[in-house]
Amino acid sequence: MPLLTIGISHNTAPIEIREKVAISRAEYAARVNDLCALPGIEEAVIVGTCNRTEIYCLSSKTGKQTLVEWIHRSNEIPQGQLDDHIYTHEGEEAARHLIRVASGLDSLVLGETQILGQLKEAWQQAHDAGSLGKVLDRLFQHTFAAAKTIRTNSGISEHPVSVAYTAVVLARQIFGNLSSQTVVLVGAGEMVQLCGRYLRDHDIANLLILNRSRQKAEELAQDLNATAMTLDKLDEALPKADILISSTASLLPVITVKDIKAALRKRRHRPMFLVDIAVPRDIDPAISKLKDVYLYTIDDLQQVVDENMEQRHKAANSASADVDESVAGFMRWLYGIRAARTLKRIRQHSHEFEKDLTERALRKLSAGQEPGQVLKQLANTLTNKILHLPSKRLREAAEGQDYEVLKAADRIFKTEDKEEEQ
Repeated sequence: MPLLTIGISHNTAPIEIREKVAISRAEYAARVNDLCALPGIEEAVIVGTCNRTEIYCLSSKTGKQTLVEWIHRSNEIPQGQLDDHIYTHEGEEAARHLIRVASGLDSLVLGETQILGQLKEAWQQAHDAGSLGKVLDRLFQHTFAAAKTIRTNSGISEHPVSVAYTAVVLARQIFGNLSSQTVVLVGAGEMVQLCGRYLRDHDIANLLILNRSRQKAEELAQDLNATAMTLDKLDEALPKADILISSTASLLPVITVKDIKAALRKRRHRPMFLVDIAVPRDIDPAISKLKDVYLYTIDDLQQVVDENMEQRHKAANSASADVDESVAGFMRWLYGIRAARTLKRIRQHSHEFEKDLTERALRKLSAGQEPGQVLKQLANTLTNKILHLPSKRLREAAEGQDYEVLKAADRIFKTEDKEEEQ
């Protein structure tokens, strides 16, 4: 079955669409197993990040439409509503897309490094769920190694411009010196951790970590020399927040209009800078209409990202040769195992013919038939049986003017005339 990628990303859909198809860690196993139960689908890995939801699988010819319908149905979205946002890649282009994604060449922030860890997590989840087969396992392992080489050779990651870093850059543009600001981080995941480290590099005086799990909040707070609080203390923390960055796994907004209005009253309407880097969104988008509030989502960060992209674009251009080489390496392996499977089937069929015809020949010899005639008949019948199906397929190719098949047959069986070879 051909390799197929189907997905939605920041390149094709706004956050309002992307958050509708986001898949949480808790439902990953059920979703990926549901995928593998679909007709025409073998092996599956679902990649879900803030900026993309993608499915990698082996699929029959009807698999593409089956997956499109499944994405709509499983997310309770009317059929056809996502058609303008979904993209697909098959075969070599599917492998190329994954390698580019892993290398940071398809990210909102070109060259960002978090995506590689997110792909490894998706691979591990698929492995644990039992949906990872030989082909996708090899593809992802090959991709991880390729991404490391591409990043090293191109230098694309030498200029630190991630979503987390961009959020901090934006805060600096608004406030200038951050050393006197109080920052509240909501969540304790990788994105929040990165934001915290970048903020500490800018000598933030007061840093608060809010999370549902006190233990995780305290672990991160200890690492960042911050104060840990549980999320139920949000109303206490918000009035202190000059800057708030939120990234949780909540399916519903964590911070509401009511929360921010109350915080602004206590702050006497001193401005608040809010950055929502979660999908689905943590901060109610209606908050952007309030005075004295600056609310940015992942999509908004693109404006800042553009100012830091020149060097990375140059590095990305230089990475194209390494991407091509990596794709070619995987496709050689993939075609190799396909050829091996075909050869195995040919050998099995040939041995079945051989066994059957040998048994017939032995019976004839035991019955006293002339050995030379028996052997001649054996050889003739075996040849006809082995060549029957290839001959049929070649006749069909000739009638259908499928010259690629005819040319491939010439190469495989070396039937060209000597004059043509010269």
